[in-house]
Amino acid sequence: MRRFLIQRLLAFVPTLVGISIVVFLVMRLIPGDTISAMIGTQYKLTEAQAAALRAYFGLDKPLPEQYLIWLTAALRGDFGYSVRSGQPVLPEILNRFPLTLELALLAMMIALAIGLPLGVVSAVKRDSLIDLSGRLFALIGLALPNFWLGTLLILVLSVVFQTLPNSGDYTDLLEDPLANLKQMLFPAITLGFAFSASILRATRSSLLEELQQDYARTARGKGLRERRVIAGHCLKNALIPIITIAGVEMGYLFGGAVIVEEIFTLPGIGRLLLNAISQRDYAVVQGTIMFIAFNFVLINLLADLAYAFVNPRIRYD
Repeated sequence: MRRFLIQRLLAFVPTLVGISIVVFLVMRLIPGDTISAMIGTQYKLTEAQAAALRAYFGLDKPLPEQYLIWLTAALRGDFGYSVRSGQPVLPEILNRFPLTLELALLAMMIALAIGLPLGVVSAVKRDSLIDLSGRLFALIGLALPNFWLGTLLILVLSVVFQTLPNSGDYTDLLEDPLANLKQMLFPAITLGFAFSASILRATRSSLLEELQQDYARTARGKGLRERRVIAGHCLKNALIPIITIAGVEMGYLFGGAVIVEEIFTLPGIGRLLLNAISQRDYAVVQGTIMFIAFNFVLINLLADLAYAFVNPRIRYD
């Protein structure tokens, strides 16, 4: 286990460095920069003033030098300052992260609560009407885009129920849990719907495979009831690919929250990232994406470690 952890932690470094290089270069390929955007929208600056601002933020230096300066500071936990707000990037990300984390966890809970039971029932009732309905639900869930589903939910709530999710007045979970849940429920459903379809399909295929294994037939031959064969033997082994999907999708939920947070006007890191891209705020974009990437890698490491808890036969020696 210790050797496995060391190997995975060492793999963090080239992964995050590679992501940082890609993000740094892609942002510089976008036409214009932060100073140009400021001149064109808010401020009237002379060329000398614009050049002084570029020098102040280090944008006049060659790209390799800009990257090394940013990387050296990032290794110390300093992701720079937002050109727009003038605030440090990392505290701004950490202030918005609890909302995105809550949204991702709620979406995960909704997806597992829907996808796991339906997947198990579809596998047990193979080729029945329930199974066909579950497979149809999975296809619909995978086909519907998040932005369309979120817009549809807002439309139905406003036209049919004459109500709208609270927008622009987000309530913190610790301040008022009930009001917070009302605000987060529909965004979480929007994010979790497609994920539940993936869980359903994976659970069904994995459990069907386990039900046909020799140990399952042996358990039935010993006189165990089918329910006990499924719950006590097959389901545990079938959960391993589900954990893999859950780990990957949990990371994607942070990225998918960008669109959902914008639709429901939630002040999370997804909306922070979207605004920073449109404003060419390099420090915020780079810091936010690196923060999301770090969490993505960490979650997948935790998913790998969870295999041993589900199936004790798995070892990392």
